[in-house]
Amino acid sequence: MRLVQAAYHNRSLSLYTKLGFDVQEPLVNLQGAPMAIAIPGHSVRPATEADLAACNRLCQQVHGFGRGHELHQAIQRGTATVVEHDNRITGYATLIGFFGHAVGESNADLKALIDAAKTFEGPGFLLPSRNSELFRWCLQHGLRVVQPLTLMSLSLYTQPQGAFLPSIVF
Repeated sequence: MRLVQAAYHNRSLSLYTKLGFDVQEPLVNLQGAPMAIAIPGHSVRPATEADLAACNRLCQQVHGFGRGHELHQAIQRGTATVVEHDNRITGYATLIGFFGHAVGESNADLKALIDAAKTFEGPGFLLPSRNSELFRWCLQHGLRVVQPLTLMSLSLYTQPQGAFLPSIVF
């Protein structure tokens, strides 16, 4: 079980910790205008059903499990995108927004996905603030932090092995 806790809220942090949740990742909620700058060598396009297997392999590589059901739903909604580098899929996003997640082999893949977003849905998107390179890049391109958050889990949690943007729901 995972949750995202408002880092400024001391009582909820204490409560969740007492209930057995462990802090896993400091997050920031970012907002701002879409960027529309190009990331050289990284092209972004809408995801299709044919991309599901490659995206699931990538998610498995980064998180240790697939999220094909969420990606399939995002493809059907028309919100999913993939980034290609060296003629292969190196990242994907269900949505760059509060209720979407993204996975990439590198920060360049996530930069391309963030850059290609026409809008940041909901109250912005979540970024692990320990990813200093990506965090700094976002700030340098006009995005702003609107709130600090904490990703917490109860029981099993596998540290991601790659670049990622978490969702508020998972």
